[in-house]
Amino acid sequence: MARLRLVYNCSDCGASYPKWNGKCTACGAWNTLVEDVEDPNADSIASLAAGMALVPAGTAQLIGEVDTTHGSPRSTGISELDRVLGGGLVPGSVTLLGGEPGIGKSTLLLQTLAAWPGRTLYVSAEESAQQVRMRAERLDAVRPDLWLLAETVLPHVIKTMDELSPELVIIDSIQTMIDPELGSSPGSVVQVRGCAHKLVMEAKKRNVPIILVGHVTKDGGLAGPRVLEHVVDTVLQFEGERHHALRLLRASKNRFGPTTELGLFEMVEQGLQGVPDPSALFLADRQTGNPGSIVVPTLEGQRPLMVELQVLTSEVKGDTPPRRNAQGLDNNRLGMLLAVLGQRLSQPLGKHDVYASVVGGVKITEPGSDLGLCLAVLSALGREPIKPDVVAFGEVGLGGEVRQVAHASRRLAEAARLGFSTAIVPAKSPEADAKIKLIRVNTVREAMKALGMTGNVPKHTDDF
Repeated sequence: MARLRLVYNCSDCGASYPKWNGKCTACGAWNTLVEDVEDPNADSIASLAAGMALVPAGTAQLIGEVDTTHGSPRSTGISELDRVLGGGLVPGSVTLLGGEPGIGKSTLLLQTLAAWPGRTLYVSAEESAQQVRMRAERLDAVRPDLWLLAETVLPHVIKTMDELSPELVIIDSIQTMIDPELGSSPGSVVQVRGCAHKLVMEAKKRNVPIILVGHVTKDGGLAGPRVLEHVVDTVLQFEGERHHALRLLRASKNRFGPTTELGLFEMVEQGLQGVPDPSALFLADRQTGNPGSIVVPTLEGQRPLMVELQVLTSEVKGDTPPRRNAQGLDNNRLGMLLAVLGQRLSQPLGKHDVYASVVGGVKITEPGSDLGLCLAVLSALGREPIKPDVVAFGEVGLGGEVRQVAHASRRLAEAARLGFSTAIVPAKSPEADAKIKLIRVNTVREAMKALGMTGNVPKHTDDF
């Protein structure tokens, strides 16, 4: 096979250069040259494209004759992981798992290998076999059918797969793998993309699931070329704070299941354990009677979660601009809701710093938490605690109106299960079977009055 030639292509105009330049002389753009390879061998390119297909190239089938018996998900033995994957790992699929260093990626994968009922192969390109063995002993993951390979050269990995015929392969990590045929340095765009393509080819050819571990950038995104996320079937993100026991697993891409499900794990001495009742875990250390605290029923996929929102306000001295900080919430969403409270309820938020946080390390992305966040801000401003048996949910519009959200019955059922007696809900929310008192509101002002809060609203204010 002919050796690949390294080139630099402009992402704007497509001009090619043998060396990197800061400026493309063809179109005049700066910093648009991207490392790439040229291969005059057309057969190699064709085989690369074929490896990304789910059926052999050049084969046409009637849709009714397609065999789906071998495409069913296979359980990993870890319920929270199966929840996010949509039932388990599909044969021939390639999954990319990303997460910050020390978050527990290797721990989760070793536990997956230990629970897998068949021959498995763990390729460690960053740690020695001895280091992996020590971690496996701590996790009680040592078993006869688990094979270890400390290797960074991809052809040697593929040769080992030919010899062992594993039923599950894990590559830790894809950024450290190297293919000598690609003629580039380890970790480069060329190497990461080329190795990923070949591993996709092997997964489809062998009908074996492969899990790739990916590094993340400072911003929390997956490192390497974007094509890496495109060629794989599933992209998982492992989140959490290194000094916090809770770990969250999300899917940002899944060709075989939903991307809205959330898996929750707790890091203990024996490794990662699934959290059977996350709502109770989030509220275990809650202290009642503090201003700025409220419980919000949120929804992650099909799972309702009860989380505590906390808000702290501090008056600004002098001409210092007020600060807004959100942990576990969208900072832009927080800014918008503060503007609504300032304009519609005449709250003096321009003179206060506002800090909002979701307790437990979970991140809320849905708008159903808007009403609870607004009430928490009002509670913090007026130093008026919200009753501990009250929950609130609803989307807040720019006019201060409260809009209904999806799956209200599930939220209310979860709140009732944990002993909450009152719920502040949008006026048009459907009736719920849960034994909980509903207070229906049309605006944020109505919700504030329903809780008996006065806040900092002037008496002459008549708008929302």
